[in-house]
Amino acid sequence: MKKALIFSVFAIVLIAGCKFRTDHNSSGDSAAQYVTPRNNDITPANAYNSLFLDTKDVEQFITNQKLDTNLANRLRSFYNARNFEYAWLDTSGLNEQAYGFRSLYDYSVDTSETNKALEYRLNALMNNEQDSTTNIVKTELQLTQRFITYFLNAHKDDKDAVKIMEHYVPMQKYDVLQLADIVTSGKGYHSTDIHNMYGDLTKELEKYTAIAKKGSWDTIPVDKKKKYKKGDTSAVIAAIKHRLQVTGELAGQDTTGVFDDALEAAVNQFEGTHGHTPKGIITDTLIREMNAPAVTIVEKLLINMERMRWIPPLPQGRLIMVNIPEFMLHAWNGKNKDFDMAVVVGKEGKGTTSFSGDLNQVVFSPYWNLPRSIIKEEVLPAIRRNPNYLSSHHMEVTGERNGVPVIRQVPGKDNPLGRVKFLFPNNFNIYFHDTNQKELFNKDQRAYSHGCIRLADPVKMANYLLHDQPEWTAEKIDSAMNSGKEKYVRVKHPVPVMITYYTTWIGADGQLHVVEDIYDHDRKMAAKLFTVRQL
Repeated sequence: MKKALIFSVFAIVLIAGCKFRTDHNSSGDSAAQYVTPRNNDITPANAYNSLFLDTKDVEQFITNQKLDTNLANRLRSFYNARNFEYAWLDTSGLNEQAYGFRSLYDYSVDTSETNKALEYRLNALMNNEQDSTTNIVKTELQLTQRFITYFLNAHKDDKDAVKIMEHYVPMQKYDVLQLADIVTSGKGYHSTDIHNMYGDLTKELEKYTAIAKKGSWDTIPVDKKKKYKKGDTSAVIAAIKHRLQVTGELAGQDTTGVFDDALEAAVNQFEGTHGHTPKGIITDTLIREMNAPAVTIVEKLLINMERMRWIPPLPQGRLIMVNIPEFMLHAWNGKNKDFDMAVVVGKEGKGTTSFSGDLNQVVFSPYWNLPRSIIKEEVLPAIRRNPNYLSSHHMEVTGERNGVPVIRQVPGKDNPLGRVKFLFPNNFNIYFHDTNQKELFNKDQRAYSHGCIRLADPVKMANYLLHDQPEWTAEKIDSAMNSGKEKYVRVKHPVPVMITYYTTWIGADGQLHVVEDIYDHDRKMAAKLFTVRQL
């Protein structure tokens, strides 16, 4: 069953900024013939993307692909609406919308008969295995063809589907507060049903937009040598109280300089919603986060609302979701949460804003098959320095590929995958696994791995996944994890996995959470979405 993109308020926003005739029936024959006039209001100066197609590229593609009249006109209309601005690629390769749509498409449809050549090029772009300019026009237009076909099929009963589809991918920059006003105007659709565990950000957008229009809040003096705790007295504490009253963490109107119980509770709340372990102590880092202007939070809200539109509807049963900047895994069963688990994520994730897969295998006592990049950049130089490097690290060469040895590390206590790994096939070769570096879970910021996701409690995960396979008792799982012999076990009922990248969301506590943009994705999107940006 195909999962539909949910029309959100953002789609209507994008339409609001463009000219579009509505005197046709988008579900009838006239829609097949109708082509949106070219929107010359979009220029290189205000475009979301800096790349533009030539009209001849589109016509040549239509001819070469032998598209029928309806699809050909939809393609022409799609690019006319954005004045032939690229939708999916920019100067750095695939953009966030391309990653989001690919993840949605892979999750939502049977891809066994999909365009294999396009898949190969997408994989190469995502893994930096080819120049982003190679076949860029063909890749762009084939992605748009796929998007049009998918979108109109998924929303074939909606009379506005064509109109919304043409404006679903951002096409131009806006002033931050102007865009926020349009989004909060009440037009369009909210997206709570897509990601109910992250909540609807619209009310928070209204709140912080109103604060930003009033001039935000006063800047609190920062002294990196000073910390404040309960019992302290300072004019800085009075300023902090006022700041937390504006955003609601601290109730009442007390602005005395005394650090009391109420302020300690408010500081704990602020820490907890900003990615820190609550300690009730005000540091220079915490003050800098409090000093971030309200318009910056407005930007982050708008960016994450755009990002959330590409998440497919949730499955009815079990779901494992990892939010990378939160460093947390959440296991759900419908609307009920089974558990949360701390994770360690990659040190960098160039385009991994979202992707999905089905967790279908548990591997006990796994070998670690070293990635080619690690072999070239780390292991081979180490071997040149120390010929006994492989044996001393319990590694072995199993072959050669394109002049580079294929190396694996045997199961055991030195293996960085620990005692078990969990596979959910995806385009990034990312999986969950145990780790022999447990101390990392004591840190608030947990971006340390080479790319895969380390679990704080892999035993819990193994028992969770195999709970309906009675032959896999807790004792047998423990034995397999410590056997030193690799064993693959297929999960009887694969569990969907979604990897997300949200830096703002509504938590289970009902509070707005705002965390660090660890991969710099927010800043890059802000440069595209806003005429003047804060991030």
